Amino acid sequence: MTDFREILRTIFNVLKQPSGLASVIFDVLIIAFLVYKLLSYTKGTRANEVLKGVGLLFLMSILGRAFGLNTISWVLDGILASGTVFVILFILFTPELRRMLERLGSGTKRLGRKILADDVERQAVVQDLTHTLLRLSRRRVGALLVFEQKTGLEDIAATGTRLDAALSGALIENIFEPKTPLHDGAAVIRGTTIVAAACLLPLSDDPKVARELGTRHRAAIGCSAASDCIVLVVSEETGAISVAREGKLIRYLDEKAVHDLLTGLLASGTTVMPWSRLMRKEGARHAE
Repeated sequence: MTDFREILRTIFNVLKQPSGLASVIFDVLIIAFLVYKLLSYTKGTRANEVLKGVGLLFLMSILGRAFGLNTISWVLDGILASGTVFVILFILFTPELRRMLERLGSGTKRLGRKILADDVERQAVVQDLTHTLLRLSRRRVGALLVFEQKTGLEDIAATGTRLDAALSGALIENIFEPKTPLHDGAAVIRGTTIVAAACLLPLSDDPKVARELGTRHRAAIGCSAASDCIVLVVSEETGAISVAREGKLIRYLDEKAVHDLLTGLLASGTTVMPWSRLMRKEGARHAE
């Protein structure tokens, strides 16, 4: 890779020419436009986060050259110049790349996150969804709810049936009603919108997962390990309500725990505090 000073010298020489400034500006605008489109068309997928990581590697490589950090520059240049990282990205994110090209041709846009108007409306949705999950639990109707966080789940949503419907307990109950078309699979929820239902989730292959856990729980663990989503599960066998985050599963949630989790998710999009309390309770339960 050309030395950073040589790059600057070349740019200055081009700028000295009569048409140099215009051509450089034109080049920069084209690259900026392509990068913007690439990020916008992959927004809502895991590929978007990875692309940001690759961009950070490029930036670190340039800064390393600029400040004389030769070892860091040598390592990063070796990774980026070999092309291995791009081959891996192509293999891992072929579906996302295909959808990005489809969107580039069709010009479709991703729906934004709906914001709740006020605390009264928010609490009404929380209460409604809490009561629905408890009813499903009593009836032993299996359910799988995936709450999107910072990392988008468009790739997961694309495996199911698109809904883009307002979140409500009645709709959730209808989706997971046995022997209905959408009951088998997961519902992906973004904010207060049910994005899709009957979605397929990656199963956990962790050998430490308890043998008695079924497909729903393994899917919840696998999906939460692959992204920062929060997954609520209602067991069809026992009716127990569980939550999965970061590849960890906490089972047998009571009404207050479910209510607190939903309040955190729908109020601020985070369950840090409720999750911390649940982890402490889980640790105490195992210690007994």
